[in-house]
Amino acid sequence: MKRKLVALALASLLSGPALAQEPFAKNITVYVAGTAGGGIDLYARFLGRHLGRNIPGNPAVNVQDMPGAGGIRAANFLAESAPKDGSVLATFPGGPLIEPLVGARNPGYDMSQFQWIGAMSRDVSLCISWKASPFQTIDDARKQEMIVAGTGAGSETDTWPLALNAALGTKMRIITGYLGTKETFMAIESGEVHARCGMSLSSLRASKPDWLRDDRINVLLQIGAEKNPTIPGVPFIFDLVQKPEDRQMIELMMIGTVLGRPFAAPPGTPPARVEILRKAFDATMKDPAFLAEAKQMDADIAPTSGAEAQAIMARTYATPKAVSERVKALVNAGAK
Repeated sequence: MKRKLVALALASLLSGPALAQEPFAKNITVYVAGTAGGGIDLYARFLGRHLGRNIPGNPAVNVQDMPGAGGIRAANFLAESAPKDGSVLATFPGGPLIEPLVGARNPGYDMSQFQWIGAMSRDVSLCISWKASPFQTIDDARKQEMIVAGTGAGSETDTWPLALNAALGTKMRIITGYLGTKETFMAIESGEVHARCGMSLSSLRASKPDWLRDDRINVLLQIGAEKNPTIPGVPFIFDLVQKPEDRQMIELMMIGTVLGRPFAAPPGTPPARVEILRKAFDATMKDPAFLAEAKQMDADIAPTSGAEAQAIMARTYATPKAVSERVKALVNAGAK
């Protein structure tokens, strides 16, 4: 009997603290729905340098780019093929977040079913043009055709110009098919296109800090839930939109600015694993080393918790059908 009690005590010890110290995963991979050098890539690598410290076992966090279809390729991978054990995360630009609601066809995933770990910032999206272009203000884009760079159907670079044409009367023509952010920057610098719409302020600061610092571009418009105080002279979307139905359309489309730099685990990831990742994300956002690097790289950190992000995504996917159908009609018209 005494031997049995000793054995039970040992078993209890082994199943408690020992398992608590067991590594969460040997490695965690964060897939970026974009290309190297873009804002989401830079922020993912930034998070990856710190996240592992706050996960049991301190796993290595590897970041891997998965560009394609404006981010839809990575979303499909997360929904259909990625391991559901907490070892894989993905981060997205705004376009794929609402593609199932507004795209021409069902892309095969539902973002409200993903397990949201958190978002790093609350951003504003910008329309920018090269300084020497004929487009110095958003009014200039109402008077003549402005050629903008796009990264593929469903991406913000392709949907925002269409929405702004409808809501503000701008005359934007999309040249789409650029692989990612870096390629759109090259097109703007070379004069191949005039501008880009659907460029987050945080991405711009991270990937092209000299463009703002050295006044190399015109910032034509800011789109977000509220004005960004660091660019006070830039027109704000809701000061220009007149009709309530246009406002509803813009509110649906700007989910990517409300949830800037969002990270998700696949649908079906066990709740206990999701909770560990969410706690690790929250801890990282307060980590002194993380915040010191954020200051050094001029990164905008205004985090949203995983639970809050999950609720925001649920509300987004409950958008009235009339609103999402209007956006869908615009997107489909532009894709023809």
